[in-house]
Amino acid sequence: MAQRFGGKYSPSDSISGSDSERPTGKSAPGASFQGARRTRAGGRVNLLFIAPLPLAWVAFFRGGPTGLALTLLALGLLLLAAWLTREGVRAHEAYDARKIARRPAFPRKIAGAGLTGLGLACAAVTDSGIAGALIYGLIGAALHAFAFGPDPMRNKGMEGVDAFNSDRVARAVEAAERELAAMSDAALRTQDRGVLARIEGFHETARRLFRTVEEDPRDLTAARRYLSVYLTGAKDATVKFADIYTRNRDAEARADYFALLDDLEQNFAARTEKLLLDDRSDLTVEIEVLRERLSREGIRPE
Repeated sequence: MAQRFGGKYSPSDSISGSDSERPTGKSAPGASFQGARRTRAGGRVNLLFIAPLPLAWVAFFRGGPTGLALTLLALGLLLLAAWLTREGVRAHEAYDARKIARRPAFPRKIAGAGLTGLGLACAAVTDSGIAGALIYGLIGAALHAFAFGPDPMRNKGMEGVDAFNSDRVARAVEAAERELAAMSDAALRTQDRGVLARIEGFHETARRLFRTVEEDPRDLTAARRYLSVYLTGAKDATVKFADIYTRNRDAEARADYFALLDDLEQNFAARTEKLLLDDRSDLTVEIEVLRERLSREGIRPE
């Protein structure tokens, strides 16, 4: 079986510290890639930002102020379309990653396709006229829609879910995701791959709790402290640790911080398991109640 190289001159060891300082939690390091998928907001989306840049130079050779204004307008529209497309792809990935999700409030990829067509039309109207510009715009919008697809247009897994409770869960999870993002931003200042990998492992465990609560909004009350108080404390501890570690690379502070993440991760995992057990218990109760009702009706299985 292939094994990860971990010798004296391993990059992970040289940056993350000695063997005794390595994280020992069940998620560290490497387990943060469990279930990971390659993002689609990559090469094709980045190309959308690069492709229209020559228009900034071409604009000054389009013959007069009208051509200049239209070409610069086309550049702005195409860059805006690229940004909307990237955000739409990210929103679609977040939608696909959840079993229960609401459709995006604004169809970013569809808007990106429309702005791409409009931008190409503005760029072509000076040389090709209105008819030619219209053809370029329609072809460009169609190719964009074919390359990136439409936005999700309906909610997923929301059948039978109370809208009020699902909205409460959505707001709580969004706030929790902001705390996780703040933790990652603070950890980046340490420039320590071991710290970043350990935090990603904790994030994975926390997100399993998020998904469990999303699947059954009734669990929000039992998990609210974990989604707010504990995550806020973890973020504050990460910020303070980053301040200390960037100044003097204190190995003791690093070990204490990893111990804190281990404790938090164990508690989050235990809460997730408790919620899943409660859900199974509820199912067992429902089955027993149904069997009792069938028995009273004189219906018995063969």
